[in-house]
Amino acid sequence: MEDRLIDIESRLAFQEHTLQALNDVIAHQQQEIDHLTRQLQHAQEQLRNLATTLPTGPQDEPPPPHY
Repeated sequence: MEDRLIDIESRLAFQEHTLQALNDVIAHQQQEIDHLTRQLQHAQEQLRNLATTLPTGPQDEPPPPHY
């Protein structure tokens, strides 16, 4: 009976350790997702700003210098 209790306690300790390790991985992944989300939002904002400065069609482009 004592050996069985020790075995159960050992398994519980291992599971708690594994659960904490998984939790740490998930927390790190969430931080990485948040960082990547901010980078994506910044890139989208830069793209929007760039799109407003580009000509939308041939009529918006200045004529070539030989005209």
